[in-house]
Amino acid sequence: MKKSLTIIICLVASLVFSSCKKFLDVKPKSVISEDQLFASEIGFQQALTGVYSQLASRALYGDNLSMGFVSALAQNYAVSGAGAPFVQTRALNFASAEVIGYTNNIWDTAYAAIAGVNKIIASTEKRKDVLSATSYALIRGEALALRAFLHFEVLRMFGPEYTTGAAMKAIPYKTTVDQYAKIPSVTSEVVTLALADLSEAADLMKDADPVLTGSQNRRIRMNYFAVKALEARIRIYAGDKQGAFQAAAVVVNSGKFPFVTPYAASSAAGYRDRLYIDEEIFCIRVRDIKNWAERQYFRFNGSANQKLTRSAGNFSTLYETAAGGATDFRFLYRIEQDGGVPFPSKFWQTYQFNTLDSNRLDQHVPAIRLSEMYYIMAEAAVTPEEGAGYLNIVRKNRALPELQTGTITQQILEKEITKEYQKEFYAEGQLFFYYKRKKITKMLFMTAEIPLSKYVLPIPESELEFNPNYN
Repeated sequence: MKKSLTIIICLVASLVFSSCKKFLDVKPKSVISEDQLFASEIGFQQALTGVYSQLASRALYGDNLSMGFVSALAQNYAVSGAGAPFVQTRALNFASAEVIGYTNNIWDTAYAAIAGVNKIIASTEKRKDVLSATSYALIRGEALALRAFLHFEVLRMFGPEYTTGAAMKAIPYKTTVDQYAKIPSVTSEVVTLALADLSEAADLMKDADPVLTGSQNRRIRMNYFAVKALEARIRIYAGDKQGAFQAAAVVVNSGKFPFVTPYAASSAAGYRDRLYIDEEIFCIRVRDIKNWAERQYFRFNGSANQKLTRSAGNFSTLYETAAGGATDFRFLYRIEQDGGVPFPSKFWQTYQFNTLDSNRLDQHVPAIRLSEMYYIMAEAAVTPEEGAGYLNIVRKNRALPELQTGTITQQILEKEITKEYQKEFYAEGQLFFYYKRKKITKMLFMTAEIPLSKYVLPIPESELEFNPNYN
């Protein structure tokens, strides 16, 4: 995996720094040229692996965009000890060195990964002769979808909320690898470009992806259903409820992603499915996640104030245990105890068996889940009764009583969807972006309201200095 990262980094550098050409002339054993890399299907797969490894890094979904930084922004944790992680992040102090360090890392790594996928996309046309028709469709489709995925992640963090900022400059949508600054696209253009990439990806993959026939589990790759799920996420962000509903329905109606069973959710510690793996449409394989998820972040180990958790009372509030939520699988089996201190065990690595990568019950970080598709369909439904019906499907599969659909109003439905996002995506990074999209000025467990400007993270200074086109 390190070798793959080196390949991608050197390829990008070779296009940005002319001096790298001289370096590549030396051809050390650990580095190969771009022509050599894309001279075979194996080389294309290595390049894709390099991009996935960047997604799995702590800078992106291994930490910052999942359990770490973005979850702390959403007030998922109540750390308070001196030197504890994310203290300034929880305070939404965007001028702090802590927040600046995280945002710089996210921006730089995301655009490095985008450079990698852009080289793959360009090379699928240049070296189409070395790819079979199926490999061309899958490799190009995955790369296009990853480009959309990465740009949308950057947009959600650094761009404005869509309804008020559609015409405002947001982020550059990079489709080439070069040393030139690109004028930032306005928010609506980023959405349009991302959807265009997803449309081409879906067309390529609809007859080629083995996930469609069930012959191969591809949840740790950007598969066809992940493409449609991402489309649903982007369309609901942009206010296209009908389009979002249709895209989400493709995933739901496929039947490829069954809900976790009560047995799997409640099994003994070493066998428990805490991530609800079968529900994950797209997830990132993070092989060394235990190094920080358990040792640094969640387990008590004698210092509760240093860990990413909340009080027992807070967890009871979150899961509404006094109002029927005490039976919720997410509360019963994923809020566990260590030394009398509750901790979220979603990423606690206890799985005891070595199996195929795509079937493991550990070392995965969810990027897009089945439940989100139901929440999108509930939000986009024509009537509150219909919306409650979709929400009830998730509630039933979390061992919660169903909502009474006959008397539900749109306002009640919206509140219930919000509560579901809070419960379902605890420590997964999605909640902050939901709050932003819905323009919620008071997050759960916050004592005061915040201005909506706090949902827009500052563009890194290095980007502003390099690219004068933001003004």
